[in-house]
Amino acid sequence: MVARKFFVHHNDANFNVDYDTDHGFDVLKYQLFSLTSIPPDEQRIFGGEDDHILSNDSDLNKISDKLRLVPINEEVEGKVEDKETTEHNAIEDVNLAISDEEFARMLQAEEDALLFQQFVASEDKATIEQKIRPYVSQYEDRIRQAAARKTVPVDELEENSLVALAKEGNFTPIKGEQDHAFLLQLLSWFKKSFSWVNAPPCEGCGNETFNHGMGDPLPSEILFGGSRVELYRCNCCSMITRFPRYNDPVKLVETRRGRCGEWANCFTLYCRAFGYESRLILDFTDHVWTECFSHSSRRWMHLDPCEGAYDRPLLYEKGWKKGLSYVIAIARDGVYDVTKRYTRKWHEVLSRRNIATEPVLSSVLDNITKECRKSFTSQQLSLLEDRDKSEIEELERELRSKDDSKGFLPERQSGDKQWRISRSEYGLNQNNSLGFPLCPVRFCVDEHVTRIYDAFPLVLSSFVERGFSKSLAVEYLETFRGILKDFRNSPFREREVFLDPSSISLQPFVTQMLPSARELLAALSIKVKLDADRGYHFSLAGDPVKTSMALPVVLDALDNIILNLKKIEHFDYNSLCMPLVKFNRICSGSVFASGEEFPLGVVTSAFDGICSSKWEEPNGARGCWLVYKLLDGKMHELVTYELMSANDAPERDPRDWVVEGSDDGGSNWLVLDKQTSQFFENRYERKTYSITPTGFLSNAFRFSFQAVRDVKATSRLQLSSIDLYARHTTFPTSS
Repeated sequence: MVARKFFVHHNDANFNVDYDTDHGFDVLKYQLFSLTSIPPDEQRIFGGEDDHILSNDSDLNKISDKLRLVPINEEVEGKVEDKETTEHNAIEDVNLAISDEEFARMLQAEEDALLFQQFVASEDKATIEQKIRPYVSQYEDRIRQAAARKTVPVDELEENSLVALAKEGNFTPIKGEQDHAFLLQLLSWFKKSFSWVNAPPCEGCGNETFNHGMGDPLPSEILFGGSRVELYRCNCCSMITRFPRYNDPVKLVETRRGRCGEWANCFTLYCRAFGYESRLILDFTDHVWTECFSHSSRRWMHLDPCEGAYDRPLLYEKGWKKGLSYVIAIARDGVYDVTKRYTRKWHEVLSRRNIATEPVLSSVLDNITKECRKSFTSQQLSLLEDRDKSEIEELERELRSKDDSKGFLPERQSGDKQWRISRSEYGLNQNNSLGFPLCPVRFCVDEHVTRIYDAFPLVLSSFVERGFSKSLAVEYLETFRGILKDFRNSPFREREVFLDPSSISLQPFVTQMLPSARELLAALSIKVKLDADRGYHFSLAGDPVKTSMALPVVLDALDNIILNLKKIEHFDYNSLCMPLVKFNRICSGSVFASGEEFPLGVVTSAFDGICSSKWEEPNGARGCWLVYKLLDGKMHELVTYELMSANDAPERDPRDWVVEGSDDGGSNWLVLDKQTSQFFENRYERKTYSITPTGFLSNAFRFSFQAVRDVKATSRLQLSSIDLYARHTTFPTSS
């Protein structure tokens, strides 16, 4: 590590930037973005004795400490600036010339591949059709769609989609935004509810099995497209278990298990069942996924249910190191060759397309498409032709673009390691260095989390004032948790629950705890009124989405408080401290990081107060970072912070890290805490770290994670939560 201090001049301002040169040039650009709001790809940074433009190849250890930042689109003034502009334009011209040369080589390689194809490819229309036709129009059956919808917890996914939008600050989304959010929740739900099968468990004793070859299909299996049947013998009882590879999505809705073919087949039916324009994507190198049309973006979006991946079309070529050949989209209105969406090596792909020549392939696809559209109106045909034309133009643009805009693409995650290796889909990506950030600046909509945490000390101090024993305090908190769980389980738009005032067991709770829980209930947007006939009525006090955001937070907080309460010896005022109670949690800041997993592991998930969500950095095992900035001129002294391990994969837990604070928005940093060899023994384990008091007020905090528990086993880092706590002068009491 080489620490340097750069003095960066921009417009009329000067910035002092503390920087570790091992992080690379891209991270420096993103740090300047946090100070100047100039996006990294729009920055020109000048430095060195001759004041030249710096690039990724520049040695940051040797250049001058005085740098100058100029936006690319800014007019440069003055005689000296004109020289710099000329220099910059010359560099751009060289880059453009290199790009043209590369483009010419690509065209020549494509021509060579097409010429070679004429000699090696057959005129095999039958093979193409045999692969495609079984999937045409099978998702349009109303009975199949209805069967699929019945298995989906629609209210839960609608609630989750609205909460996801609210976490981005969007409490009044339009229909298109809701539809898009619902699709992502459907993807998440499907990945969690569908089971991946490497080898099925024994149907007799439930133990592991091993492959025992193929079997003849039964009539009941053929009925649902199960013409291929794998046989597995039990390691213990030797019983044979059948694994029919069903092709009918309505049967897959029932079985909810399989490999990539079953997953994508079934997920595409679910997408059609909820009205999304969808198509099955058939990769002839033995993978299958889904595309849905985005009306807001006016383009088809890639979704892989096996991986939980969204809009990452280069995942297979760049992440899995797959050698693609044919990628065909199958929809109700036709079939399409979309291979160009999934590659940036078209000339290499052409060399592998030897089933049929390009004209023969086009002829087959055109004929099937005409069959699909034969009953369409002229207006429908016109709209489809316009969309087809736009897609062809889009695919050509993407093919010639170097910018995939998706950053790090991981190796395959689904399936066991040996199976992935056997299919040449184990990417072996060892690029674990700090690099260009993969996520935008996001804003934490988490004031409700802080309000909930701040309200619990009022409740617990009232228990102490009333002389409650530890066991009685636990009993009341568990009762309250039960009420909130019942409240959460009611329909989210009309949530309510009633308490019978005549119940002897509930009377002390109502009279002794509820008065001290007013602030807590207000933070949950819940009101309580006494109904003469039905007792105490808990109902929504405002926007149901705000309550939906808050309920999992308070339930997780209650679990944590009850756990810590049971551990303490004496329940008194002295026990009302961390980790039992948490007060003055920092909230409503902005956060950006070296990377995130979209849509299921975004960086703000670490600040939403919910155990089940997590921030996942796909390339963070050997080093990554996160910066949290306070807004509106706020300054805080950080006195405590907490980290929580995530739900799975303990090898991804952080092991070594440094926490720093900045009082100038991130130009200069002061080390506040450093931890090494940390070990999370359990999942969802919360660890609390105290900062040595310094009186240093910060408006930005940076976590530099240097290694995970097992850097050889994973490329990823993940955390369920990060909570920051500021110094406070008074402790809240119920009086």
